[in-house]
Amino acid sequence: MKTIVHTKEAPLPIGPYSQAVLINHTLYVSGQIAIDPATGNMMMNTIEEETHQVMKNLSAVLKAVEMDFSHVVKASIFLSNMDDFPKVNTVYGSYFKDHYPARETVQVSRLPKDVNVEISVIAVK
Repeated sequence: MKTIVHTKEAPLPIGPYSQAVLINHTLYVSGQIAIDPATGNMMMNTIEEETHQVMKNLSAVLKAVEMDFSHVVKASIFLSNMDDFPKVNTVYGSYFKDHYPARETVQVSRLPKDVNVEISVIAVK
């Protein structure tokens, strides 16, 4: 059974997609960028602030289906500049305990709203 996940604690989609889709016990979370869901403002003063906001948005979607980062089995990180990798990696890593998910990190030429980082995850309960 497919369930569309929506929470007001994460930013509204900026296109024709869902925040996440839950199929059986697997959650596919759409890429999140650094939009503060409370204000709609972009949080981009530093790459660290931007990454924290992305992770908070991912956390909100996970929480909507009673999951957290311990349930994440796969992450995809998209960067506009690979030079930001060490800082993004540090912030990203702080959200996980001992069990890190599989992951790839790629540099892309451009991201929505000209952000510097976008992250999507797959989680299993």
